[in-house]
Amino acid sequence: GWPLEWTEIIVIFCPIFIPLLSHFNVDPILFGTMVAVNLQAAFLSPPVAMSAFYLKGVSPKHVTLNQIFAGMMPYMIIVCICLMFM
Repeated sequence: GWPLEWTEIIVIFCPIFIPLLSHFNVDPILFGTMVAVNLQAAFLSPPVAMSAFYLKGVSPKHVTLNQIFAGMMPYMIIVCICLMFM
């Protein structure tokens, strides 16, 4: 997980790495897709998992954070598989 929102991550991360794309012959579309998928992984994974805490705030009181994490695991696995194929 990462404690920053996606906008701050993009503003900090992209100006550093975008100039390097042409030097290493990396497709900008692939780079953008990988950044988006990595951000999704960061928002799903503990310890920060901002999306889990958002869901905890809007879910009924009987739903625990552990139940939310258990429900998010299949999606986290899908995100990790997508990253491996990239």
